[in-house]
Amino acid sequence: MKADGNMKQNIQMKQTTFTLLLFAIIALVSCRKDKYDPTIKQFDEDQIKSYMSANGISGMQRDTSGIYYKIIDQGLTGSVIQYSDTISMVFTVRSIDGKYVSSDTIANHYGGVAGHIYGTTLPLGLNVPGLQTAVHDILQHPGGIMRVIVPSHLAYGVSGAGSGSSTVTSNRIAGNQSIDYYIHIIGNRRADPPRLSDQDAYDQLVIKNYIGTNGLTTMKQDPDGYWYSISIPGTGTVPITDNTTVSVTYTTQLFNGTIADQYNVDGPGRSFDIPDLIQGVQRSLKKYATTGTLMTVLIPSRFAYGNITTSIPANSCIRYDVRVLAVAP
Repeated sequence: MKADGNMKQNIQMKQTTFTLLLFAIIALVSCRKDKYDPTIKQFDEDQIKSYMSANGISGMQRDTSGIYYKIIDQGLTGSVIQYSDTISMVFTVRSIDGKYVSSDTIANHYGGVAGHIYGTTLPLGLNVPGLQTAVHDILQHPGGIMRVIVPSHLAYGVSGAGSGSSTVTSNRIAGNQSIDYYIHIIGNRRADPPRLSDQDAYDQLVIKNYIGTNGLTTMKQDPDGYWYSISIPGTGTVPITDNTTVSVTYTTQLFNGTIADQYNVDGPGRSFDIPDLIQGVQRSLKKYATTGTLMTVLIPSRFAYGNITTSIPANSCIRYDVRVLAVAP
């Protein structure tokens, strides 16, 4: 009888142990079913969808890399952008957490090779592999306009970019942030065959908008394409030519009011040989100015600094306010 009792106890203990193990396995499996451990691509997908839903963004398409996009204007469909093409691009940038926003299209310009949008030292928000893919593979055409949301794994990844902190974000994009862009490809220029861009037409539109916004009703357009207004006519008799040295005070600024250069101190002014000045200043001074002239010139990018990026973004129109103090032949 005693042996039978021990046997029953052993069987009950085994049954109890099995039951406990079974419950543990069920609990473990249940926990794993509830746990969501996404990959970075899944994380980006979830974040982008939430962002679009929260902001009422519709009509976006998704490509196989996870980029979401909407073509607003196809552009010049007879021409396809190659990586070797020099393009001009205007853009806005917004991280989807809303902490970094750069929407000033006067400052946000790119002028350079399409294949160098990623991999070179560029302003924050621009040096992104997914943006280069969107321009080359999705938008494709000069003159095209698109909205594109680049997932973080094709942007700045886990590290983010820029300087700052969680509280100082004006110059920083946080890690794991997808980025929302509007892009306008103004045009491109190829060496073979040679092809002029539509940058000139875009510049004229920008200048006309600036004139209207700022009430510059006295501006006139020169046949060369720049605009000018003479506030005070000159009284000098010495003409300004390629061999002239002028003494001037001046302010050079972008259309958003950013001053790129100026010299407005009292005294004899700053002296320049005419050939050392940008084309728009040379042409306007030679044609309309002499000693005593006070004038404003709105200069399209081809007569300013072109796609050379200095303190002035590539392919920017500029405003030049100048007073001619002296002219030396």
